[in-house]
Amino acid sequence: MDKFVIRGGNPLVGAIRVSGAKNSALPCMAAAILTEDPVTLENMPQVRDIETERRLLQSMGAEVELREGEAQDRTTICCRALSDPVAKYEIVKTMRASSLVLGPLVARAGMARVAMPGGCAIGGRPIDLHIKGLEQMGAAITQEHGYLEARADRLRGTHLVFDKITVTGTEDLLMAAVLAEGETVMENCAREPEVGDLAALLTAMGAQIEGAGTSTMRVRGVTGLHGAQYHIHPDRIEAGTFLVAGAITGGDLVVTGCNPEHLGAVIAKLREAGARVEGMGADAVRVRGAEKLRGADISTEEYPGFPTDMQAQYMALATQADGMSLVTENIFENRFMHVQELVRMGANIKVDGKTATVRGPARLSAAAVMCSDLRASASLVLAALVADGESILDRVYHMDRGYERIEEKLSGVGAQIQRLGNLFAPRMSETISEKTTA
Repeated sequence: MDKFVIRGGNPLVGAIRVSGAKNSALPCMAAAILTEDPVTLENMPQVRDIETERRLLQSMGAEVELREGEAQDRTTICCRALSDPVAKYEIVKTMRASSLVLGPLVARAGMARVAMPGGCAIGGRPIDLHIKGLEQMGAAITQEHGYLEARADRLRGTHLVFDKITVTGTEDLLMAAVLAEGETVMENCAREPEVGDLAALLTAMGAQIEGAGTSTMRVRGVTGLHGAQYHIHPDRIEAGTFLVAGAITGGDLVVTGCNPEHLGAVIAKLREAGARVEGMGADAVRVRGAEKLRGADISTEEYPGFPTDMQAQYMALATQADGMSLVTENIFENRFMHVQELVRMGANIKVDGKTATVRGPARLSAAAVMCSDLRASASLVLAALVADGESILDRVYHMDRGYERIEEKLSGVGAQIQRLGNLFAPRMSETISEKTTA
C-alpha cells in the first residue's frame, strides 16, 4: 500500500498545472451511454475514479480507448452495444459516482441495474432523489440485495423539484431527461461548474437544454443523440488545493490551467486570511504567502459558496493562522475525520456538532497519519508541508482517486515529498484492454 513521506519547511515556488476535473469527467463519461456514436473527451485526469468508470463502461460492453498526448489525455468511448447494463458492486464499491449511470442507462436501454454507491465515508449521499425523479418520469424501480433496478419503455418529461440541492441527482436526471418524451422542467438544480460541463457536452451531442448553470433547467427530449468531442474543464478543487499549498507554506506559486471564475469563494477566503492572491490572465492565479496569516471563518455551501471539497484543506491553513477560525460543514455530516489526524500533528481543534473551532498558529510536528478520504488526504499533505520533521501518510490511495500524481506536481515546485510504492501498478493506461495509442 502506497505511502507519502513528506519533510516540511519548504515554501512552494514556481508554477503548477491543474488537471481536468474528475467531477466533470465522470458524468461526461456516463453521458456516452446515451448514444451509439463515439464520444471523445479531452483533458481527462488520470486518477483512480476515472479508471474505475472506464472498467465499469467496459463491463457493460462499451469500447474505451485512451490516447495520451503531450498536452492532454484523450478518451474515446463508444457504447454501440450495451450488452450488460449492470453497474456491478465489485467495480463501483470504491466510487460514489456509480449512480450517474442509472439515468442514462434507463433512458437509452430501458433498463438499469446499479449497485448502491461506494466511495469516501464522509456521510450520506442519498440516492432517493435520483429514484424519486426517475419514478416521476415513469420508471419502475425496485431495490434488493444492494442493487437498484429501474425499467421504463421510454421515460416521460415531467416537472421535477429537488427537495434539496444535489449535484449527482441533477446530473443523473438531466441525462435521463434528454431522451425522455416531451419537456422536463427541473427546479432547485445544482449550479456547480461540473453540471454546466455536462450540459455543454450533452448540447454538443444534440440535446436541447435551457438554463444550464442556473437553478432551473428546461430540457426538451429528443429521440436520439450523436457523438461529440469535448474538452473537460480544469479541476477547481485541485486548483484550490494548490492555492492553499502556496499560502500555507509562505511561497510564491502560480496555479496554471485553471478557471479563476470557478474559484471565487476560495480566493476571497484566502485574501481574508491574509494571503496575496491575484489573477494572471484567463487561466492562472498567483498566490503569495502572508507574513502572518489571520484567522477567518468558513461555512460550506452549494456553489457558488465555499465548496465542501475545500473544507479540509482550509482547516489545515487555519491551523497556521493567528487567532480563531470557525469551520462549519453544512453539506456532509461526517466530514471531520481529518481533525483527529491534524490534532495528532499538534493542531488545536475542537469539534462541536457541525462546527470545528481552530486556534492558531499551531506548531505542527511530523507524525505518522492515516488518510481517511479524498479531501482529508489533501489536508494532511498540506499540514505535512509545514510540519517540523518527516511525516508519513498512509492509505494515500484515497488521494489517488482525485489528484493526478500530486507528489510529482508538488516536488516540481519545491516540496520534499516522496511516494513509497508504485502508483497504479501497472500505470492506468496499461490496464486498458482495448488498443491504446501513445
